[in-house]
Amino acid sequence: MFDWIVAVLDRAGYPGIALLMFLENLFPPIPSELIMPLVGFTAARGEFSLPLAVFSGTLGSLAGAFLWYWIGFRFGRARVERLAEQHGRWLTLCPADIERASAWFNRHGSTAVLIGRMVPTIRTLISVPAGIHHMPAGQFLLFSAIGTVGWTGLLTAAGYVLEAQYQDVSAYVNPVSTAIMIALLLWYLWRVATFKPQPQSRD
Repeated sequence: MFDWIVAVLDRAGYPGIALLMFLENLFPPIPSELIMPLVGFTAARGEFSLPLAVFSGTLGSLAGAFLWYWIGFRFGRARVERLAEQHGRWLTLCPADIERASAWFNRHGSTAVLIGRMVPTIRTLISVPAGIHHMPAGQFLLFSAIGTVGWTGLLTAAGYVLEAQYQDVSAYVNPVSTAIMIALLLWYLWRVATFKPQPQSRD
């Protein structure tokens, strides 16, 4: 997996970083927790500028977040919940998840977006209620950007520092990253196989 991501980065450069992070926000076949440390790892070897790498990852992540925001804004809560009800097995998402995210957003507003962008799984989901409740787009992007820069910066810096130990860890990075990917795929298949929509509360 390490070699594959590095190959994508070699071929596509900074746009490749943005693309991987954009796709990670839509459907996470490769989590940001794996992408950005490997980007930092590569940057430490002189193949990327660290600030530009963080910027590219942030830009791609924000693009994915804004797409989910737009879906919530454009379709509204009822239609998004119907989408989750019809395709929830493959999204591993049910209307109750949308309901809980909306309730959390109602309680915390902008703070929910800021903090949510730094929490795995919540990172993507928090964009939907922000759109459903018509949070101003500029405000959404501002708080999303702050949280996303913090998240991508932290992950990239971790990979950057790790490169100093390259000789010690290089033999382990590829099999470990591949094992993580296989574990995530198995987890997703398990979620699909055992998915049971939770009953939605009626106000």
